[in-house]
Amino acid sequence: MAGEVVLLDFWPSMFGMRVKIALAEKGIKYEYKEEDLKNKSPLLLEMNPINKQIPVLIHNEKPVCESLIIVQYINEV
Repeated sequence: MAGEVVLLDFWPSMFGMRVKIALAEKGIKYEYKEEDLKNKSPLLLEMNPINKQIPVLIHNEKPVCESLIIVQYINEV
């Protein structure tokens, strides 16, 4: 997975943990950005405007939402 990879997550999220494990298994380096779920960042609201939920994987400025979809994306790319 070439390019910039950013993960928007909240540390106790089990869904985010699923994504972190998939990234670790593939050896993908990523930038982790902690989200405050009570005060959501503009980046989260921009990348996931409909659900406004974590986790969100941003690959080359394109968001992928929902943990199972993210894991599938990681495996395919």
